[in-house]
Amino acid sequence: MPSRRSMLLAAPLLATAPAALAQESFPNRPITLTVPLTAGGPADVVFRPMGNALQQEWGQPVVLDYRPGAGGTLAMDYAIRSRPDGHTLAICSNSQFSIAPFLFPMPYDNDRSFVPIVMAASAPSFVVINRAVPATTLQEFLELARRRPDGMSFATAGVGFTSHLATELLMARAGVSMLHVPYRGGSPASQAVLTGEVQMNFMEAAFLTGLLPTGNLRALAVTSAQRHPLFPDVPTVSEAAIPGFETATYWGLVAPTATPEPILTKLRTGTQRFFNTAAERERLTQAGFLPMGADAEIFNRIKAQESAKWGPLIRDRGIRVS
Repeated sequence: MPSRRSMLLAAPLLATAPAALAQESFPNRPITLTVPLTAGGPADVVFRPMGNALQQEWGQPVVLDYRPGAGGTLAMDYAIRSRPDGHTLAICSNSQFSIAPFLFPMPYDNDRSFVPIVMAASAPSFVVINRAVPATTLQEFLELARRRPDGMSFATAGVGFTSHLATELLMARAGVSMLHVPYRGGSPASQAVLTGEVQMNFMEAAFLTGLLPTGNLRALAVTSAQRHPLFPDVPTVSEAAIPGFETATYWGLVAPTATPEPILTKLRTGTQRFFNTAAERERLTQAGFLPMGADAEIFNRIKAQESAKWGPLIRDRGIRVS
């Protein structure tokens, strides 16, 4: 019969055994990543290669489950309410974790229901106009808009999307007013400025690289703090007209809060290692993103900064989702 002393000595080892076993046995079935958009969007570009790499490393399929609607909160809610064992995670952007709380009834607590795994990448936008608009710089375009209040129109992927709020922020900072024409996604919004249905659009590089060669568009500025590596001749908005202006779509991965720490550690280690490889950073750059591969601390900092930026703007400009 073991002595009391031997049992006391063994107690710490017994306490850590379940945690170690959880990490060692994870994953033991397919991992599902809920997606707040339809198939074929930026979430696929950023996360599908990651899923393929983790599937090879861990021996379990990684599948994308598309659940668009309600600003992406449907996908988040499904993942958050799933069993917190690391097998159901949520792909999300600042549209979900920093914008949706100010626009939609939230079915979950945005501050306590999920924890970060990785902030994978950001996607700045370009201020793009139809070539028929008589302006060659952002400053000229804004002057034109000031002379024609509500006479210029802009396309977005929909009310409350980052392309919409970035334009609202631009108008607020520049003191101009333009007509909002929401479309059902980034692709039709890009086509609208290409054909001249509208004059302006905040367009991500993934769309711009394919449409700029048509000769029907003009990229005036980029919303990142530094110039985009794919378009080094395009100035930043801060350089061109509005000092300190910066916006982007941030793409990350989260898990339900109650997920065991050893499983979170394995997920964070695997995903952050993948997104920080030289090959993956180059792939994301060529796809129009700015690679990050950042940890939970940076994720939380960005979440707080983005909430502080968009919450007051949504309130002050009376933005509502009908």
